[in-house]
Amino acid sequence: MNRSRPLFNALALLALAALLSACAPATRVTLLPQADGTPSAVEVTTGQGVQRISQPYQVASVSTRGALSVDTTTADKVRETYPELVALQPPAPERFTLEFEPGTSQLTADSQAQLATVVARAQARAGGEIVVTGHTDRQGAVEANDRLSLQRAQAVRALLIERGFKADLIEAVGRGEREPVVPTEDEVIEPRNRRAELLVR
Repeated sequence: MNRSRPLFNALALLALAALLSACAPATRVTLLPQADGTPSAVEVTTGQGVQRISQPYQVASVSTRGALSVDTTTADKVRETYPELVALQPPAPERFTLEFEPGTSQLTADSQAQLATVVARAQARAGGEIVVTGHTDRQGAVEANDRLSLQRAQAVRALLIERGFKADLIEAVGRGEREPVVPTEDEVIEPRNRRAELLVR
């Protein structure tokens, strides 16, 4: 069996499929939805062909002779049939948004107050990590905003480390003005676009 994308949920159920093949007349691969709604897909390959499943709760079944078929199940049925496996899934990622003072990598007072919560939520996860993505509004040159967005992400990373979070579990990246929350014309000041988005996973 080959995966078309590196998906944790699909991996978990592929592992189940391997177990089933040892004790049942057929192998089944069930595609679970991603917690954040990201599209996913899995390809199941046998000597008789390839079957791709790309919708949540689609099931690819392989007969003892290698014939492939596709069906659909439900979330309730998956929980009922594989409770131990479902329990192994990690919790859904959490997202936080922090805002900055104009033209700086200095967090607003309200955003600074959120840092303790971010660290606590990340430390509560097994192997938790944080991805910090810095953003700017459209005031200033594109190249300057690229630098500023990375500086913002790195500043937040440093603050999280100061609060006791492991440095090797934090990634900082900058996206400049490319992904505004509020689309604006060039040179328009928009505080909501001056932000860092934190993904705790």
